[in-house]
Amino acid sequence: MKKLKHLVSKRRFRKNKSIQKVEGVPLITNETVAAHREEVLSGARKYIYPLQHSKHKVVMVSTLLVILAVVVFFSYAIISLYKLQKTTTFMYRVTQIVPFPIARTGSRFVSYENYLFELRHYIHFYETQQKLSFEGKDKAQLDAFKQRAIDKVVDQAYIKQLADEKNITVTEVEIDKEITVVRNQNRLGSDNAVFEDVLRDYWGWSVKDFRRSLRDQLLIEKVTAALDPEARNRASAAIIRLSAGEDFSKIATEISDDEFTKPNGGLYPALVDKTSRDVPPEVSEELFKLQINGYTQPINTGESLEIVKLLELQGSKAKAAHILFKYKDIDTSLNELKDKQKAKLYIKLPEIPQDTLPE
Repeated sequence: MKKLKHLVSKRRFRKNKSIQKVEGVPLITNETVAAHREEVLSGARKYIYPLQHSKHKVVMVSTLLVILAVVVFFSYAIISLYKLQKTTTFMYRVTQIVPFPIARTGSRFVSYENYLFELRHYIHFYETQQKLSFEGKDKAQLDAFKQRAIDKVVDQAYIKQLADEKNITVTEVEIDKEITVVRNQNRLGSDNAVFEDVLRDYWGWSVKDFRRSLRDQLLIEKVTAALDPEARNRASAAIIRLSAGEDFSKIATEISDDEFTKPNGGLYPALVDKTSRDVPPEVSEELFKLQINGYTQPINTGESLEIVKLLELQGSKAKAAHILFKYKDIDTSLNELKDKQKAKLYIKLPEIPQDTLPE
């Protein structure tokens, strides 16, 4: 027992002796580490808080600058479009991004972009091809073009409403088919490069712009046809008579709406080829698929239904006759709709006589 106490006392002596050897170095314990950490953090807080305040201030200033920029941008755009009525490329791009309205028809807004799309291709054509100067003596012509463009896009809005009511649409396949028909007759240039050059030089359009315009035109044609079932019924009755063996020229003389060819049994006054400008491309496309003395089913040309007969081939040209059934003017239906749902314009255009507008 005494020996054990002696060993413990000896170890304590050694421990105290080792501690005495490092009296110049601070004793590190959990308590001293925690105290040191708190001392460091407290010293840093006086720098952190001002930085947080500065960061908050930067965010506030940046937000205010963004809001100010947006307000300035919209103010500039509204003044440029509605007061100054600018038609520059920049403003056109703005309307492609921001859906500013130019009119309202019933519950449907008419996009300002639609208006500039129409107006700018008028301007491009007459400036580049007719050499008009809308900044000088021809400024009155520009006002007339503006009236034409606004009338067209407003009418398009009413037509789209009628199309929605009758579930009428235009597909990409129908657009491709229409382009193919015209391209086969070399009416849009001999190749894609020429086609694109013609669109750009004459109208300032891309191929995408052309397809858009063609879509609108095809929609008008389909709505026009849907609004006039009588024309379809008359054409169907003519097909029944032809199927029964009645003479084509006799039927044409009796019922055709083409007053010029009607007295001659529907005979075209000149030979027809695939590029004839006096014959709709849809008609000439079907004509050259026929056998001699064959006739087509009713062909929708957009303005009428036509039944065409191949009488004779002379090389690349054809002797042919047709029976035409005109559609009723779509303006009749549009005017009825306009009376019920008045259009409201958001720009003011000067009164310009129609005879001011160039052909």
